[in-house]
Amino acid sequence: MEKILIVDDNQAVLQALSLLLEIHGYQPVLASNPAEAVQAVMYQRIALVIQDMNFTADTTSGEEGKALFYQLRELNPNLPIILITAWTELESAVSLVKDGAADYLAKPWDDTKLLTSISNLLELGNALKENQHFRQRQRQQQAELSEKDLCGLVYGSHTMQRLVDMALQLAKSDVSVLITGPNGAGKDRIADIIQANSPLKDKPFIKVNAGALPQELIEAELFGAEAGAYTGNNARRAGRFEAADGGTLFLDEIGNLPLSGQIKLLRVLQTGEFERLGSTTTQKVKVRLISATNADLQDDIQAGRFREDLYYRLNVVELSLPPLAQRPDDILPLVEHFLPGRECSLSAERALLAYSWPGNVRELENACKRANVLHPVGVLEAEHFAIQGKNVPLQQSLEPGPVEIQQAMDKHKGVVAKAARELGLSRQALYRRLEKFELL
Repeated sequence: MEKILIVDDNQAVLQALSLLLEIHGYQPVLASNPAEAVQAVMYQRIALVIQDMNFTADTTSGEEGKALFYQLRELNPNLPIILITAWTELESAVSLVKDGAADYLAKPWDDTKLLTSISNLLELGNALKENQHFRQRQRQQQAELSEKDLCGLVYGSHTMQRLVDMALQLAKSDVSVLITGPNGAGKDRIADIIQANSPLKDKPFIKVNAGALPQELIEAELFGAEAGAYTGNNARRAGRFEAADGGTLFLDEIGNLPLSGQIKLLRVLQTGEFERLGSTTTQKVKVRLISATNADLQDDIQAGRFREDLYYRLNVVELSLPPLAQRPDDILPLVEHFLPGRECSLSAERALLAYSWPGNVRELENACKRANVLHPVGVLEAEHFAIQGKNVPLQQSLEPGPVEIQQAMDKHKGVVAKAARELGLSRQALYRRLEKFELL
């Protein structure tokens, strides 16, 4: 229950306002003079103040109210204050509003107007606190991230922030990590971040795309081969595990590994031992494995294409990277990154946000490159990205632009919570857009 301080030397006023507030679920705190009011704000968690302008009999100048206002403002600069004024004090009240008082009401006040003002100011105060906490967390995160190597990753969504945070946490350990997600979403970049921030960052970092290798050569690539082990192999060759010894091996498209290779991989993870193809000599290595796949390995296990015991060895921790369509807050920051110095129209931004990007970040990058090459000057419009009509857009409302946001904020008199509800955004998402469009 939020505490509201009422400051008035008239006991009848205190009782009337106290009863009104209690009926509507607030906890009134009463003060009959400025000294009591200052004590209440100093030692209690006061959410809002309703104060008179005069506290001495036969005084109508409003100077006492001014003095109290500035005292309370000094104690808590963000404290909402509603001034209850007589007509003779109206000019003073207006000047105080300009100095930061939240509202003023003339005596005799209207209960409905007073309650509306209280509700709006408390909601605005809570929203400002959330914004302050959000900004503080943002600054703290940015300070922490500035010390990390994010390998050029560009994002703006909370989803990616959580994923990056987890990747940085995992970087400190040597556990096996499985990165899942669709092609083109950026799985390799997450692997880069883990390696770049790990104690092994100066050790070998070997990447293998199992999906790009012929099935018959995957084992030789991973574990090496003796001369003559297969057609065309005329000399002994070291495998990727040997090359990565003491460091990290990133095995992309792990679902393409044949069952025979899966058995050897399981053994390496369990014992660090393997034999080159065509050899009986056991090799021993110490390698951290990061793997990635766009396949559903659980389905592959059920179909007999993937070993369940290997899956649990690989999946000590899983990082699931959603498709770009499920993290629309990343789209415009990526566009700005791919098109430095270029301007997109509002309709272009809407089209980019509405498109479902089946090729994910890779498709977005290609669309931006194409638009930049074919239309090197001027504002980029939706048609320049050549995405219209190619794909069924997401069933979601278009992201609001600066005009819609400003209209919503004006309509709700700056109350972020109400504007966010109308726009279909969370408060945090609206705060980010207010900051981006410089509307704060």
